[in-house]
Amino acid sequence: MLLAKVVGTVVATRKDPRLEGQKLLIVMPLTPEEVERGQKSPSTAKTNYLVAVDTVDAGYRETVMIVQGSSARLASTCKDIPVDAAIVGIVDTVTLK
Repeated sequence: MLLAKVVGTVVATRKDPRLEGQKLLIVMPLTPEEVERGQKSPSTAKTNYLVAVDTVDAGYRETVMIVQGSSARLASTCKDIPVDAAIVGIVDTVTLK
């Protein structure tokens, strides 16, 4: 799993029919330190955006947990859907020791 920040949405009028009704969000992976510091947005130097299917009704600027690859296809609303990343949780807090 990765921590990420929701930074946008994707609208695709033409897509695989199995993606119909799926909410697609743009997320940017974060380090645990960035989450713990409460950064409002990821570092501007980063450019590794991902498009993820939202399975938990996440919103803009929320910190989320994402899974990728075969794990993404195991998420509850992603079975038999061609996805590479899925949002599977909304993060409340992160504490590093």
